[in-house]
Amino acid sequence: MELKDYIVGMACAARKASVGLRTLTADAKNAALVAMAASIDARRAEIKTANARDVEGGRKAGLSSALLDRLTLTDARIDGMIASLKDIAAFDDPVGELIGTRRPEGFVLEKVRTPIGVIVMIYESRPNVTVDAAALCVKSGNAAILRGGSEAMESSRELVRCIREGLARAGVDGNAVQYVDRPDYEAIDLLVSQTGLVDLVVPRGGEKLIQRVVDKATVPDIKHFKGVCHIYVDETADLSMAADVIVNSKVQRPGTCNALEKLLVHSSVAGRLLPMVKEKMPTVELRGDTRAIAILPGTKPATEEDWYAEYLDLILTVKVVDGLDEAAAHIETYGSRHTDGICSNSSRNIERFVSLVDSAVLTVNASTRMSDGGVFGLGAEVGISTDKLHARGPMGLKELTTYKWVLRGDGNLRK
Repeated sequence: MELKDYIVGMACAARKASVGLRTLTADAKNAALVAMAASIDARRAEIKTANARDVEGGRKAGLSSALLDRLTLTDARIDGMIASLKDIAAFDDPVGELIGTRRPEGFVLEKVRTPIGVIVMIYESRPNVTVDAAALCVKSGNAAILRGGSEAMESSRELVRCIREGLARAGVDGNAVQYVDRPDYEAIDLLVSQTGLVDLVVPRGGEKLIQRVVDKATVPDIKHFKGVCHIYVDETADLSMAADVIVNSKVQRPGTCNALEKLLVHSSVAGRLLPMVKEKMPTVELRGDTRAIAILPGTKPATEEDWYAEYLDLILTVKVVDGLDEAAAHIETYGSRHTDGICSNSSRNIERFVSLVDSAVLTVNASTRMSDGGVFGLGAEVGISTDKLHARGPMGLKELTTYKWVLRGDGNLRK
């Protein structure tokens, strides 16, 4: 089948499935999610076999250790997928929620939460995103078209087989979740231009992928742009705590979008903090400005490109600054508005940082790795939006809905 016909057929099937999803009860959607979880559990061996092929292909392609880690599915991570499905099933159904009610004279006006419709999710590397995106879309009453990265195609294909099997067992149209298993980049271009069939595109991945989607899309998109995450340590910070926060932010899972990439340290504490940080994470390559190098001889000089870079690896760029305003200005210039934090014991400095820095998530005396839908109590997420409309930060169930107005009258006429 021609690629265009394949994509258009998929979009038409998703549109049809989305109509049926609108009227599914919460119990019916929850039953589908539980059935998906059971299918994944039953096909664990097949999933791991498919994933092993992806990991081996990634090794041959020269993927970094951090990206290989993102790609790998262990039993624990499969358990996590199953738990995530059950957690999402346990959440309140957002569809039909009354966001607001007004009672003008003679009628009742309701603002009601409703599904968006057909959502295209484009992402890279992490096969667990396949499960999270499918589950969140089904629970929020949306049909999903998923296009994962070619490096995880075997894993995602097997996971979607499980998902569709679970949907069928629960009596839900299997086209509520579809997977584009064509690796052609043209498939992305066609997907994001299906005006009238697709309602929203959510790209999640590297800068090159997201820029392609933005350039080609004729339907609305919400960008999960790169995570150039900063932490600023001010002169009042508890340095021992700050060091622990920095280490967790950088090394706990360096291949994730909420991992720390840039460290800004006040000049009055840099001489004490930076040696502590280096000692606590000896496997991390440090790159720094001239003042950081003076404190840590042998540190690689940072280039202009380093300040913009999302490494997704065990690399950290360090800058010594003379105050909060300089740190905030640096984040404004080089940050991606994803997640940025401050370590401080000054309430005044904390509140100024929170006011000055315009990022989707701000952390105070906490790891940037805390920027996550699960940690926030949202369940799984389809990404962390760095846009400002219509969703910002971790995108859970409610961020995959819109609203409609319902006017309930009794023969009311416009005067």
